[in-house]
Amino acid sequence: MTANQTLILNVDDNDGARYAKTRILQSAGFRVMEAANGTDALAMVREEDPALVLLDVKLPDINGIEVCRRIKADPDTNCVLVLQTSAALTGRADKIRGLEGGADNYLAAPIEADELIANVNALLRMRQTQDELRESEERFRQLTDNIEDVFWMFSAPDGVLAYVSPAYATIFGRSTESLRRKHGSWLEAVHGEDRARLAGRWAALATQPYYDEEFRLQLPDGATRWVRDRVFAVRNARGEVYRVARVTSDISARKEMEALLRAADTNKNQFLATLAHELRNPLSPIRNAATLLGIAGENASERQAHAREVILRQVDHLAHLVDDLLDVARISEGKIVLRREEVNLGAVIAQAIETAGPLIAAREHQLDVQQPDGQVWVAGDPVRLAQSMGNLLHNAAKFTPKGGRIRLEVKVDGDHVRIAVIDNGIGIDADSLPRIFGMFAQAAVPPDRAPEGLGIGLSLVSRLLEMHGGQLRAESPGIGMGSTFTVELPVLRVTGAAADQAAQQAAAAPAGEI
Repeated sequence: MTANQTLILNVDDNDGARYAKTRILQSAGFRVMEAANGTDALAMVREEDPALVLLDVKLPDINGIEVCRRIKADPDTNCVLVLQTSAALTGRADKIRGLEGGADNYLAAPIEADELIANVNALLRMRQTQDELRESEERFRQLTDNIEDVFWMFSAPDGVLAYVSPAYATIFGRSTESLRRKHGSWLEAVHGEDRARLAGRWAALATQPYYDEEFRLQLPDGATRWVRDRVFAVRNARGEVYRVARVTSDISARKEMEALLRAADTNKNQFLATLAHELRNPLSPIRNAATLLGIAGENASERQAHAREVILRQVDHLAHLVDDLLDVARISEGKIVLRREEVNLGAVIAQAIETAGPLIAAREHQLDVQQPDGQVWVAGDPVRLAQSMGNLLHNAAKFTPKGGRIRLEVKVDGDHVRIAVIDNGIGIDADSLPRIFGMFAQAAVPPDRAPEGLGIGLSLVSRLLEMHGGQLRAESPGIGMGSTFTVELPVLRVTGAAADQAAQQAAAAPAGEI
């Protein structure tokens, strides 16, 4: 608020004094109106809405203290500033009486020009701050009155309710009036099985002014409603907690969707298990029939031999797919139990290579294996670890064009070992990388290549490795540029040359990396 925008009402029955004060105010850039008595002053305050009234105490009709009282008592004018002045009533008791009557300040004559202007500006700054605060509070109230969540404000550290938004009645099914009468009555709406937990959290707010809880409300009609309740401290400029804010949101719809998703996931797992069993049933007869085709020996035609090879290869592929489906269903239902033991990682990798070897050979890939000399031991289930490594090699062979290169590298790094499967195959686009380990996720493929598989192998490997306390990472520069899948597992111990190599790496590592 600048001076040339500010209207001041100067009230004084002394013409000379009134004139002098008006000139001082005008010279400072204020607009000034004048009144010589209390009656006119009250009328002008209502009609002209001045920012400040410069009010002399001694007036011919109504004294200045009564004029001030009426201004402050009227809701339409109580925001008008009143600066009282007096040349006669200058004692300490007079000033106190004026301030207690509602005046914002009291000046006793003689008053210097700079003193008058300084007091006027100070009061206007105070009023501007108050107006801004009032506008901020009004915006806050309009916001909280219209949001769907319940907003609460409590004093600290006593936890007395200072404000609650109207949404309380909608979400808690109880009136805000009943809450104001009994501040702790909201706890009565909490479901009986959750009430003790919430009461404990609320009681601890004096020392821990924050929490994030989900619980149920028992509504008056017997219905149950899920809510999320967040409490956090509000601090002043000195960092002291002086308020506790709280937001309560209705999450019933989200909880219902979560229940539907869990049911759908259960149905999916049951379907996968049923599908896997149904697919497995005909595999044995098919494999037996293929074996019978080979009994003919030298009398078997070339066409029969080729048919047998095709049947056996496809049966093995289908058996691999069925096993993955069953494992995914078991993991989702928590039915896989690892048979943990000390495992020689070299033996696991050898088993994985043996498993994926036929496909690697059939596609004429070059496989390069680089392992440290000596032995690396990890804790885990040797069958599941070999299955995981075999799946990664199988994937590399499947998604690398014929005659490609696959490299398997094993490196010990401190208390972990990293096994990387690197290929020069079709690669993975950047958009697919973040979701590559999701169930049924399939990466984008080049236009000349059809999608392969169901997208469950990598998800299965990732879950199995997590059960071993490890992790799986995927990297690729992009489509057509190959891929790298890196397994990281905790190491139990290393022996032989592998131990020496690990020690050399540890000694060469910069401080803080180990």
